[in-house]
Order: sequence, then structure tokens, then C-alpha cells
Amino acid sequence: MTSTPDILVVDDEKRIADTLALILRSRNYVVTTAYNGLEAYESCRKNPPRLVITDVVMPQMNGVQLAMKVRSEMPECLILLFSGQAATADMLHEANRSGFQFELLAKPVHPELLLARVSELIGAAPAPVASQP
Repeated sequence: MTSTPDILVVDDEKRIADTLALILRSRNYVVTTAYNGLEAYESCRKNPPRLVITDVVMPQMNGVQLAMKVRSEMPECLILLFSGQAATADMLHEANRSGFQFELLAKPVHPELLLARVSELIGAAPAPVASQP
């Protein structure tokens, strides 16, 4: 298995981050999790993923701030935002004014929609590894 993660899932609600990671792992993506923007940013700097899926509204560093930093420093890293809060629109508007464009999925995101979008962004998940008898 590769040490480079396919996906970093970020949400300050641990249960949500862990559930999304579990869903993605069920399709054989290599997934890591972070529970705040600062932790996610450090994780990206140490081991850049192909895709960051991040909640928008988080304390310390929100998901839009995280996305802008990651995109500025790692332009090849894909970003997918998700949120269930109305405050997201103002944050995205600020990012747009700074020249950044990010896709936003609404919470709660249906697992099949999430998996389809991830597949479109980074391609099909690797084939399942045959289990040992």
C-alpha cells in the first residue's frame, strides 16, 4: 500500500470525518483524517494528498482558508468543500474575490454522491486487494 494518501478528510465533528473516511475506505481509497484546519494543513505539508475534502465552518482555520493555503502551496492538490451552514456563502465569496474557485457539496452529503464526485475528481478507486485465506 502506498504511503501517499489519496484523500484527506477534514471536519471538526470527529464522527463526520471518521464516517466519510470509512465510506471512502470501503472503496479502497487511502484516506487520512484531520479534525481541524490547522491539523489538516500540517498533514498536507508533510504528506500531500491527491484530494482534500473539508468542512467549511471550523474553528481556528476554516475550510476555505485551508483550501486557499493548500491550493497556493500545492496547486496540484484537488479540493472539495462541504458544509451545511449558511455562513459558507460569505466565505466562498471572499475566496472568489481572492481568485480561488472551489466546489461545494451540501451537508448532509449522500455517500453515493460523495463517492461519485471523488471518482470523477481523482479517478476510480484502486482494485480491491485479494484477501489471504
